[in-house]
Amino acid sequence: MSLQIFDTMTRRKTAFVPRTPGEISMYVCGPTVYDVPHLGHGRTALTYDVIRRYLEWSGYEVTMASNVTDIDDKIVARALREQRSEADVSAEFTVAYDQQMDRLGVLRAHSRPHATHFISQMIDVIAELLSLGAAYDVPGKGVYFAVDAAPRYGELAGRTIEQLTADAGARIDVDPDKRSPLDFALWKAAQPGEPRWETPWGQGRPGWHTECVAMSLSALGPGFDIHGGGDDLVFPHHQNECAQVTAMGEPFARYWVHSAMVNVGSQKMAKSLGNYTQLADAIDAAGARAVRLLVLQTHYRKTMEMGSGSLEAARSAVGRLDAFARRAAAAGISLEADAAARRPDLERGIVPDLDVEAVTAFTASMDDDFSTPTAIDVIFRLVRRANASLDGAAPVEASRSARTALHLLGVVGLSCGGDEGEDHLDGGLSDAEVDALLAQRAAARSARDFDTADRIRDDLAAGGIVVSDGPAGAAWHRG
Repeated sequence: MSLQIFDTMTRRKTAFVPRTPGEISMYVCGPTVYDVPHLGHGRTALTYDVIRRYLEWSGYEVTMASNVTDIDDKIVARALREQRSEADVSAEFTVAYDQQMDRLGVLRAHSRPHATHFISQMIDVIAELLSLGAAYDVPGKGVYFAVDAAPRYGELAGRTIEQLTADAGARIDVDPDKRSPLDFALWKAAQPGEPRWETPWGQGRPGWHTECVAMSLSALGPGFDIHGGGDDLVFPHHQNECAQVTAMGEPFARYWVHSAMVNVGSQKMAKSLGNYTQLADAIDAAGARAVRLLVLQTHYRKTMEMGSGSLEAARSAVGRLDAFARRAAAAGISLEADAAARRPDLERGIVPDLDVEAVTAFTASMDDDFSTPTAIDVIFRLVRRANASLDGAAPVEASRSARTALHLLGVVGLSCGGDEGEDHLDGGLSDAEVDALLAQRAAARSARDFDTADRIRDDLAAGGIVVSDGPAGAAWHRG
């Protein structure tokens, strides 16, 4: 099956055909850096990280751009409140965001435009829209886009312009200077104490919707392949980007991909609601790999429900993967040679002794609109099969299943078996300390000193370490 992507514009899965054969260009809306990231930001970043990793593993040359919105109403408000510059605010929280993304293992985008570095390109976009009659200047307020210049306005949101107009009139006080309640600011006239840039229509700062148009087209050119972001951006942000480029007569994104939100008790996780978990706290509590696995276990287009035990369950599952990888290594199964292999290598048979049926099932899941839950299920079935083969003294089958499982984990950005810097999240023992104690226990059992062996096992259990004895020796994971 060829890669199928659910396109928000058409609201159906469609066969993916890139702009240039063998190459994929992606633009993902990045953070507005006015505060520390929460778990919802982590989910969005991980979603597109996994998509990128899978596309690269599939043999595509991927170019990914992801912006930083470093000028925005919220940044301006925080700067005024704290009596410091907008540049200071955005710099602080860009660093905070990057630190947590690095902890999660999110690959850095190839292009990372900052909005304030693209002011001249934004001015060019607005000037063109004005010249086309698709925008108008309201003295003292700014420049607005006229939505009637985009006949298909609302298509991305799945609403007619009449429906959106009625909704806007009911939701907000309509500015009498706007021709339509849906018209939106391309440029905001300068206000006291706010940053400003010179333009032919007066001083001011850009509107949010114009920023991403200038940055995406500058980074990837017209007609790039995938535009991604959270589904809270479909309207108005992405609809308004699309309207501007359409009015200029340029092709924009070929496919629109949107990831769902994180819910807490059926409410969207949001700073404005005060129900959010800081991403740093989630990583501190459960580890970066557990956060990644938690995201993988829910399809990216489905709301991810955060219950009290969600992260702990994911952490426990990571512990079982670590135990499996240690057991495979102890059985002499070589795992390193497969790490750099890509899907075309596997299809040409360059990497021998992998479970072809499992790889086919994994790729079928991921080719079906990046269905990570079913792909992860394939991997865990391989782990169970490898453990059963080790129990049954079937080394060839164990090696095939183990190598395939660990290779596919790498495709989605998960590693296991080593010290990932998460061993003492609970103040407990490190992997090396657990292994040393199990070696002492094995020696005690060999000497028939079962009291000592039982005491070591009890001590480990008290520290949250679950020990399982099998024909190949003791295996362990964190409970």
